[in-house]
Amino acid sequence: MQTATSNPETDPSTVHDASGGADMVWLDGELIDASTASISPFDHGLLTGDGVFETLVSHGGEPFAHTRHHQRLTRSANCMGLETPDADLLLEAMRAVLSANHLDHARIRVTVTGGQGPLGSARGHEGQTLLIAASAVPAFPAAAKVVTVPYPRNERGALAGIKTVSYGENVVALYHAKNHGGDEAIFGNLAGNLCEGTGTNIFIVRDGQLITPPLAAGCLAGVTRGVVLDLCRDLGIEALEIDTPLADLESVDEAFLTSTLRDVQPIEIVNGKALAQSPGPMAQRLADAFRELVGREMNP
Repeated sequence: MQTATSNPETDPSTVHDASGGADMVWLDGELIDASTASISPFDHGLLTGDGVFETLVSHGGEPFAHTRHHQRLTRSANCMGLETPDADLLLEAMRAVLSANHLDHARIRVTVTGGQGPLGSARGHEGQTLLIAASAVPAFPAAAKVVTVPYPRNERGALAGIKTVSYGENVVALYHAKNHGGDEAIFGNLAGNLCEGTGTNIFIVRDGQLITPPLAAGCLAGVTRGVVLDLCRDLGIEALEIDTPLADLESVDEAFLTSTLRDVQPIEIVNGKALAQSPGPMAQRLADAFRELVGREMNP
């Protein structure tokens, strides 16, 4: 098994480079300086999007919900025909990256690609690439402004619900949303139903009922989505996983996004129109419960 090792001589004054990332990354079994890290120009992740990833957040230098993230990474890797790195190895490596870069509250990115391959869709035989990097957690507004985009998710596609490095659709959708006054894009699916954001899941409250799209709608099985659904059960809140027409989003009582980096974030504006409640009571209750859960798990 490859072992992650820390670098005690890392200078805290030079932790962050101009891109916002950390100086030290973990690449294929060792911590190295990001400026000298080398990934083959023939890496299949670069050439074809052949790879999967997870984004985690750390609190006090400890990755949150790492078991849930490893389970989802495994599901994604299995669908792509990739091997999942050992959970203990990944946890050790993530901790090493955080320690080497003196990061406590951070965004962690774990990326697994098909490794070096030919200039085509066929995968090579050189072994996979594993990269772990970290950076400061980006700032998000207290409430989101979302824009529905004219690019439907294909809920029947081969990559539906899989967290792959093929994020071109998300890049285009977010660019569209920002050009129309939003900070997150919301996809419908081919059936015309509400699906997800570019890096978020979405919940709505309609006539007092909490609703989120089912996984069959094509959305990612978000880790924070799953935690929130568990909290709903603990709190006695009925949460329905059912389809909702995308067009209905503008007229719901309240809505909120969930993600690893946003936690539970109320939505205040949809396509330039203010929702009736933001933050609504459901979003506030679940945001409070989520913060309490993180506090308990990170400080047992």
